Amino acid sequence: MAEAVRLAVTGAAGRMGREVLDAATDRDDVDVVLAVNRSPVEEISGVPVREAARIDELLAVEMPDVLVDFTGPESSADYVAACADAGVAAVVGTTGFDEEGRATLDSAAESVPVLKAANFSRGVAALRRAVREAVAALPGYDIEVTETHHNGKRDAPSGTANTILDDIDEVRSSNRRTRSGDTDDVRGESERVHGRVGDQPREDGEIGVHARRAGDVTGEHEVLLAGNHELLSLTHRAGARGVFAAGALDAAVWVAGRDAGRYDFDDVLDQR
Repeated sequence: MAEAVRLAVTGAAGRMGREVLDAATDRDDVDVVLAVNRSPVEEISGVPVREAARIDELLAVEMPDVLVDFTGPESSADYVAACADAGVAAVVGTTGFDEEGRATLDSAAESVPVLKAANFSRGVAALRRAVREAVAALPGYDIEVTETHHNGKRDAPSGTANTILDDIDEVRSSNRRTRSGDTDDVRGESERVHGRVGDQPREDGEIGVHARRAGDVTGEHEVLLAGNHELLSLTHRAGARGVFAAGALDAAVWVAGRDAGRYDFDDVLDQR
């Protein structure tokens, strides 16, 4: 039996930090050797929680193989930079990075493996593949993307919704190249209309984007395609955050020992 992956978890007292720690206790392939949090917490899921400000020192002492992070963009960038200095792989589920934060992840990936995903659900991975196939098969259809999350979620649209929107743009660009016979890179990103108010007739090629925040909804994403007197709706609903924690731990086990570079959850699913 392979040796368990030594794991560090940031944001231990957060929604996803707790889920990751809970999920790790039920697995033999991971061993949590470090958990940190910015505010004082004694213990979560039987794991002592240390002070996040000491992350550089703690990584050097505990020597985890992989750090799993679901915090915020600024703190996540700091944690990933610390991983690069310590030679620790990073699995990042945090979304909402600005240009500087994305550059930090790219820089870290020159030294260590960095696996970044907006969503660690296998169902969402299947949804994205289904959306790409549907958009390719239904050129010219109107598209609306709607996402719903709990009332505490900060970024809107969600990272998953933005990833789906990028998928749609990529397929539409490919469709245009195929129709025109042009082999050049045709970007032509669709206009994203965030909600609608007042006099707003729909324009050709636009994508409607809608973000809803309510209650304790874990996560729901719907892609609607309509045209030719028909409607296709593709939807994923997450019933519990444990889905994402399990996927993040799968990613941590997969990325441990990999070469430095950028990876995403599709790499885990395709090679697992």
